[in-house]
Amino acid sequence: MAGRPFWSGQLRISLVSFGIQLFPATSSTPEIAFHQIDRKTRQRVHHLNVINGHQPVDNAEIVKGYEYSKGKYVIVEPKEIKELRLETQSSIDIAQFVDPKELPPYLFEKPYFMVPDPKGSVEAYTVIREAMVQAGKVAIGEVAFGGREHLMAIAPYPDKNARGLMAYALRYAEELRDAKTYFGGIDERAIDKKQLALANELIRAQSAPFRLGDFKDDYEAALRELIEAKRTETPLPVSEGKPRAKVINLMDALKRSVSESNRKEDRPRAHSSRRSSKKGPTLVKSGKRSHKAA
Repeated sequence: MAGRPFWSGQLRISLVSFGIQLFPATSSTPEIAFHQIDRKTRQRVHHLNVINGHQPVDNAEIVKGYEYSKGKYVIVEPKEIKELRLETQSSIDIAQFVDPKELPPYLFEKPYFMVPDPKGSVEAYTVIREAMVQAGKVAIGEVAFGGREHLMAIAPYPDKNARGLMAYALRYAEELRDAKTYFGGIDERAIDKKQLALANELIRAQSAPFRLGDFKDDYEAALRELIEAKRTETPLPVSEGKPRAKVINLMDALKRSVSESNRKEDRPRAHSSRRSSKKGPTLVKSGKRSHKAA
């Protein structure tokens, strides 16, 4: 069961309109949550809602406020926010269709599954989706949820066996910093043709089909291993860091990298994963030190 939709409304393309539902396409994996603890007593530190440094405030009396001048606020009630009359609260109006190549990766923020409303919208949904597939286009529109308006890109799901649409929240232009601020100081200089040829060879040697399952969150696993070691008073894990090679210059580094990559290409690869080597920490063999549980 997909559960309740995150948002539901109408998708409108000119005079064509049909019901849709949005479901988050990602799920938050359980992350390790740290609390603030007093080092001496090992008791949890709690924070109070206070004004003037000491007077407590009840949660029911806390509202949103906008500071329009120093120390002066206008209060905005939750009901007033809900009653804002924006068409995009109940519909996504498609403004235009674009080529997918016109949307650079840095615009994409969060993906959603867009499914047809089960009450009679499947036919229109499938027709529009197939037309988008044949045209090779992505739809651009806006929708309001979560207390703000979002620019959205709507595209057919890439797997042909899953005949659905994806909606991607995009960043607005004002959210993006000026790239020239960061890249403007990079000097233009002549590129050595031999170095470029070796760099191209290195990229070719390390190119492979992308398999998402090959990549895991090793940091989370390392944290859990550390916490378990402290809880059971076993030796703490240490990182197996790779030794850094002393590189004389770029040409030397490129030659060594290409040579190493070509040797790896000649070896038989495991079918299951290209990342067969274990990452992250391993337990120290010596058990001389012990640590009390946190």
